Amino acid sequence: MALIAGWSMPTPFSAGVSSASGSGGDDKREKLFLQDIAELIRAQACQRVVVMVGAGISTGSGIPDFRSPGSGFYSTLQHWDVPYPEAIFELSFFLDNPRPFLAWVKNLYPGNFRPNIVHYFLRLLHDRGLLQRLYTQNIDGLERASGIPGSKLVEAHGSFASATCTACGRAFPEQDFWAAVMADRVPRCTVCTGLVKPDVVFFGEALPERFFLHVVDFPVAELLLILGTSLQVEPFASLSEAVRSSVPRVFMNQEAVQSWRPRSRDVLQLGNLGDSVERLVELLGWTEEMKDLVQRETAKQLRGIGCAESVGRLPLLASRGRRPGCCGTPSTPRTAPSTELCDRDVNSTKNLRNRL
Repeated sequence: MALIAGWSMPTPFSAGVSSASGSGGDDKREKLFLQDIAELIRAQACQRVVVMVGAGISTGSGIPDFRSPGSGFYSTLQHWDVPYPEAIFELSFFLDNPRPFLAWVKNLYPGNFRPNIVHYFLRLLHDRGLLQRLYTQNIDGLERASGIPGSKLVEAHGSFASATCTACGRAFPEQDFWAAVMADRVPRCTVCTGLVKPDVVFFGEALPERFFLHVVDFPVAELLLILGTSLQVEPFASLSEAVRSSVPRVFMNQEAVQSWRPRSRDVLQLGNLGDSVERLVELLGWTEEMKDLVQRETAKQLRGIGCAESVGRLPLLASRGRRPGCCGTPSTPRTAPSTELCDRDVNSTKNLRNRL
């Protein structure tokens, strides 16, 4: 682990975005639109694509983001014993009272959630040899679950793939950590009885060494995709400024963010992220390829639960994030709350579903 000053909140900028293509900055190059980005990719003019993602890419899988008013994770903590929402991710609070964090973690048990269309779009970038690196703030593991190899991932805030004793520093088996969590027990080291913490990065902790691959990746990037992040947490947020001024940046998010400093070659797509990605897939001419990928991955998931015969009835179930159940029916997670998608999420991909 490399020492970093820890997560912090960026200073807001007053710059706004006046159009869906971006118009700020001193660079007077012609403005770009999503169609232009698709044409650059198809013409092999952008073969080193760097991607930054946040919690917004997992909302289509049924996982709430953190900051959306009313629905975000931070808005749902009233019933837990936390002094303020961010405390659940502070190491000092965890060491004193780990149960709120562990109660939240329980819902993220591997298999409760599945990758959605956004994750599979990123997988297609990898399959086509275009993905330089994917930088994610997420700790849900859905990027790996979509089939993107670890060599292409920078999990900036760690993951649940490993755990460590906070007292003696010994590694703790992942399966033992989950066994304790699912049994509502606080995981303890078998050697010193110290508190065990998953290797996710809390506020003020060091970031993984792999985070510093940005020193290599961003200077050579030919396209930067920024998906589903409010750009609220540093140092991750500042990576959006690390590419050359001539490099197109595509920012897809539910809503605009104050910290975004637009450039003339930016493309801004606001609204439902699944819809925005679906549109880009269409413009790229990858719809059939997306269909094939989702069906292959759905078949793998169904084979794991003994329902491979249902693949034909579930062409996009996994792509929108619900965990496949027997005979083509989605099951709920092993713990509450439910991951059923809202009507808006289902309708947002109706056109793609019909084509696939």
